[in-house]
Amino acid sequence: MGPNGVVDDAFLRRYRELLDAEDAAFDELEHAVEDGDRAHYEQDFAAWRAIVARRIAFLERQGLVPGRVGS
Repeated sequence: MGPNGVVDDAFLRRYRELLDAEDAAFDELEHAVEDGDRAHYEQDFAAWRAIVARRIAFLERQGLVPGRVGS
């Protein structure tokens, strides 16, 4: 976000990059599940979780914390 708290193009671009990376990691995870490939599943699950953590950390740094489900 910009200095005045407004979502700007740089924020949207970075957030889109993080969403795209998360989507790609989830696709890999999905393939591992479909193939029954436990070894790749473990690796892909860890990669997907790390990217989700990066996205959440980005939002927190911007002062935006996603709401908790069920809260």
